[in-house]
Amino acid sequence: MIRSVTFTKEGIQKGDLTADEIQKVLHTSETFLWISLESASKEETSSILEDIFHFHPLVIEDCLSTGYQTPKVDDFGQYLFIIANALQPFENFTKIETSEIDLLLGVNYLVTCSFGNQVTPICKMWQQIDKDQRLHEHGVDLLCQRILDFLVDDYMPLLDQMDDEIDWLEDTVLDKPDPSVLERIMLLKHSLMSIRRLINPMREVMNTLSRDEFTVIKQKTRIYFRDIYDHLVRIQDLSESIRDIVTGAMDIYLNSISNRLNMIMKALTVVSTIFLPLTFIAGVYGMNFRNIPELSWQNGYFIIWGVFILIGLGMLLLFKRIGWF
Repeated sequence: MIRSVTFTKEGIQKGDLTADEIQKVLHTSETFLWISLESASKEETSSILEDIFHFHPLVIEDCLSTGYQTPKVDDFGQYLFIIANALQPFENFTKIETSEIDLLLGVNYLVTCSFGNQVTPICKMWQQIDKDQRLHEHGVDLLCQRILDFLVDDYMPLLDQMDDEIDWLEDTVLDKPDPSVLERIMLLKHSLMSIRRLINPMREVMNTLSRDEFTVIKQKTRIYFRDIYDHLVRIQDLSESIRDIVTGAMDIYLNSISNRLNMIMKALTVVSTIFLPLTFIAGVYGMNFRNIPELSWQNGYFIIWGVFILIGLGMLLLFKRIGWF
């Protein structure tokens, strides 16, 4: 699907534009243009990017690529090429999927390329485009900023879910450190690594857009990119805090398992130690010698059992005193 919208002094005009109409808008300084290529075919995408806008072949290659690409910003003088990764709608933090958004920002145009049936930042921008009057005043550089702002805003609900999960894990890891808790810790750790792979390069992209002197980004718009950068800094700090807590929860889990194992080994050691002298005594009287004086005692059996009981109780008291259990 290919959607387009023009921004003029009279207002916003939506509709499909022909190649000649797009060329006419590009040569009009007072008119801004946004073309959104949403799951368009490779032929359509290549035709618009190459034949109409004459973008660099490497840019077109990146836009047509379906593999994962790290967020970045490239300056080609007359336009900027920005790669960003948006989160797909998710139910929980264990199912993180991303969709790439390619943004080509010129002086009076913005071209976005996205693949997937539902790319949230693009959908939100289309819903808000009639309501945001600032777009008429600032132009397509603010439009680009708004799309990236929607993209970054989607990171926060995911971290909120992770924060709730780590609160539950902290309460559970001591009370019930079973394998299911370890599985959830590992899932959280894996998801956190995935989100951090998105946040770190996006932070560098926003830092570049907010500080470098790009001709296609006006000075009054640069502060809005700085605001996104500040959001990403807070998000990154929160992710690092969650990572530290996850690491701590993992250590607590391992320590709890180790303590339980120590208690089990201590109990088994106590039992083994108690039975060691009893086994020795029983072994002595199980030897096959005829001349064992105690064998002729009338109450020898009961005496031996008394000795067994006294030794067992004595060792239990000893272990209790030294704090073994």
